Amino acid sequence: MKKLVVGTFLTLDGIMQAPGDSKEDIEEGFKHGGWQMPFFDDEDAGRFIDEQIAATDALLLGRKTYQIFAAYWPSAPKDDPIAKKLNSVPKYVVSTTLEKVEWNNSTLIKGNIAEEVAKLKQQPGSGFLSVTGSGKLAQTLMQHDLVDEYDLWIHPLVLGSGKRLFVEGIGPFNLKLVDCKTTGSGIVILTYHPAK
Repeated sequence: MKKLVVGTFLTLDGIMQAPGDSKEDIEEGFKHGGWQMPFFDDEDAGRFIDEQIAATDALLLGRKTYQIFAAYWPSAPKDDPIAKKLNSVPKYVVSTTLEKVEWNNSTLIKGNIAEEVAKLKQQPGSGFLSVTGSGKLAQTLMQHDLVDEYDLWIHPLVLGSGKRLFVEGIGPFNLKLVDCKTTGSGIVILTYHPAK
């Protein structure tokens, strides 16, 4: 059985929008894209990312994150270990608007999300079914009690506006802290499991 893990970069005030690039997601006039990059250091953050990617058996992505990843990773340098992994693992894309997905090993999910994801979790293997970014998808999974682990990368930054992971209507539910790591740049990586 696979563990469904929601992993996301967040600011101190809970913003998850466009951490990687200024043009990643400019909806609602968001002008702070790329906010995560100044805090990323290869020594600590890179090592922790490598550990998470190594544990990933499959990706579960929303449409926007899928399109961002599919535009970058297939043409990333062939010797990049992250590119090798992401290009080879199965990818499940949840979308009501896409008609097809072309990135290697990708499957489109258009039906009952909760039911389809519950089936994916039952597949053999003990690795992660990893949700990266994909805020609306993550929120749907939370509402259906399908998340087994939250890996929250909290950055020492307050933006004041933008899309949040935990929005009104999500919860209430309790979480149990199972791990905490910090990077030299001040990122705190908190790992939570649902407290059942």
